[in-house]
Amino acid sequence: MTEFSTWDILCNLLLATRWTILLSLATFLFGGIVGLILLFMRTGKRRALRRFAWDYVELFQGTPLLMQLFIVFFGLSLVGLNVPPWLAAGLALTLWTSAFLSEIWRGCVEAIAKGQWEASSSLGMGYFQQMRWVVLPQAFKIAIPPTVGFSVQIVKGTAVTSIIGFVELSKAGTIVTNATFQPFVVYGFVALIYFALCFPLSMSSQFLERKLNVAHRNH
Repeated sequence: MTEFSTWDILCNLLLATRWTILLSLATFLFGGIVGLILLFMRTGKRRALRRFAWDYVELFQGTPLLMQLFIVFFGLSLVGLNVPPWLAAGLALTLWTSAFLSEIWRGCVEAIAKGQWEASSSLGMGYFQQMRWVVLPQAFKIAIPPTVGFSVQIVKGTAVTSIIGFVELSKAGTIVTNATFQPFVVYGFVALIYFALCFPLSMSSQFLERKLNVAHRNH
């Protein structure tokens, strides 16, 4: 019987952590891109696009991430598309993330005073010019804290992907536990690693929120 030291356990978990980090970064990047597109659709003037964005957000916010993951991974295979676990995980998390980010950013855009829209419109700016030069630069400052805060949910959300066989930190914890029969040690390390990933993001979100609020009051 092979003996696993505490260091062996930790090393294996840290190797799997890189996939959790990479999946989180890819999800945040692509989810942000899709979320920005949804933001423009939701705040634009075309009713059909606003309706589509609203339905999209309601669908992905109103259903469990686990169910979305199952549909992407198993549903696509039913129509002849064999999706590898990493691709299914990235796609499902991207769709889920984009729905939440678009709503966070929409709230920030709507927080901008109506007079800003009216003033820029009086200068002859179109919708995209208003968003690019007037609204988004102001909304960006408001959006930073909740966006950073939501990144914590993305990191924790990657744990769900273990159910389809993607070997991230949570899945690695299960594999190492089966090999070592030391669940308390293994999942203790798993919890500490998740904490090490999420705590700095959470603190950054709170710090940025306080800093921006102070700057706003001083202004």
